[in-house]
Amino acid sequence: MTGTLLSPVVDLSQDEKLRNWAGNYIYSTDKLDNAKSVEEVQRLLKKYNKLKVLGTRHCFNGIADSKDHFISLSQFNKDISLDTKANTVTVASGVRYGELATHLYNNGFALHNLASLPHISVAGACATATHGSGSKNGNLATAVSGMEIVTAAGNIIHLSREKDGEQFSGAVVGLGGLGVVTKVTLDIQPAFMVRQDVYENMPLQQLEKKFDTIMSAGYSVSLFTDWQNKNFSEVWIKSRMDEGLKPEYKTEFFGAKPATKNLHPIVELSAENCTEQMGIPGPWHERLPHFRMGFTPSSGKELQSEYFVPRDKSYAAILAVQQLHEKITPHLMITEIRTIDADNLWMSPCYKQPSTTIHFTWKQDWPAVSRILPLIEAQLAPFNARPHWGKLFTMSPIHLKSLYKKLPDFLQLLKQYDPKGKFRNDFLSRNIYSS
Repeated sequence: MTGTLLSPVVDLSQDEKLRNWAGNYIYSTDKLDNAKSVEEVQRLLKKYNKLKVLGTRHCFNGIADSKDHFISLSQFNKDISLDTKANTVTVASGVRYGELATHLYNNGFALHNLASLPHISVAGACATATHGSGSKNGNLATAVSGMEIVTAAGNIIHLSREKDGEQFSGAVVGLGGLGVVTKVTLDIQPAFMVRQDVYENMPLQQLEKKFDTIMSAGYSVSLFTDWQNKNFSEVWIKSRMDEGLKPEYKTEFFGAKPATKNLHPIVELSAENCTEQMGIPGPWHERLPHFRMGFTPSSGKELQSEYFVPRDKSYAAILAVQQLHEKITPHLMITEIRTIDADNLWMSPCYKQPSTTIHFTWKQDWPAVSRILPLIEAQLAPFNARPHWGKLFTMSPIHLKSLYKKLPDFLQLLKQYDPKGKFRNDFLSRNIYSS
């Protein structure tokens, strides 16, 4: 996306315009209908020529924007249906992961992973290939085994991994372009316990020959840095406490020392809203996110960018970004390094590629960030870095589209589901449809 697609930041206390949760993006219309049923979705699709579904508004760019009309599914029936024989759960697409995770745990089940924040909706997270961490964990969309979609024509279709093969693989990370996803079916597994240990100050050089060992030290591992002193200020290791498996407390982790108290990823901030650390075991849904379920993010002062690079190029890519530390650090809150396994989803940044992500949480200063992102993208270009669909990037559409081998097939799928472009917006027109 480009700066022209970002609306200016305004004082939230003096403005009631529709915007994303961080407040950096003002949507192009405030016309919004709440659909409480599939029948209402069908009626609204017949009523409006152009529209988009607006979820929990956690994207930082215009991927979900509309100049015409929005549908919200936040008031949709939130029934959660467990199929214990098939090990699946079916939920309305507007259900948030925090709500789903609590229900699953209370019934003895779990998802394979969660993102840092549990407040995002299931459909929105899957549509943009949002992820947690873990070298053997696919992104959240890899758990999808079925979908109910209302197409532009108002038809209800059901897709499943089992019967729809490649078409299903193209539809799961649909970028909001195929239709209104009303239900999602996810794979589940028995509930498990997790302990979370945090270590401080690991030298960057430790990654040179030991990257895979470090990132595989737990079920989910995250490294945090501000790019100063060639150092990771924190290493978060989330370990499964499966029967017979009891991860040992380490007095040293590749040069890093154990934290003596709960920490926030940004060292200066209070850890009050962070999930429990210090090796204290807890339910999977209370450890895999970085932040507690009861903590709702404010409309707050940050921007986010993230780039996926091939796993085997991780250290070189990190060093390439490190060269920009003097330009990055003054505008940065924190960077997080995570790993995600490969998948078969056409528009996933991890398509056929085990990946490492380099995530930037910026101070909310778009003019400064907009100057830095092209520099980072140039440094990461040799690694064919793919940006997160829902975060800020400045990469040209020509280059972006060259990174997705299945894009021609995805365009055919869009044409099949939405031949007249009912769900097309500026973001999709620029980054997907443009020739």
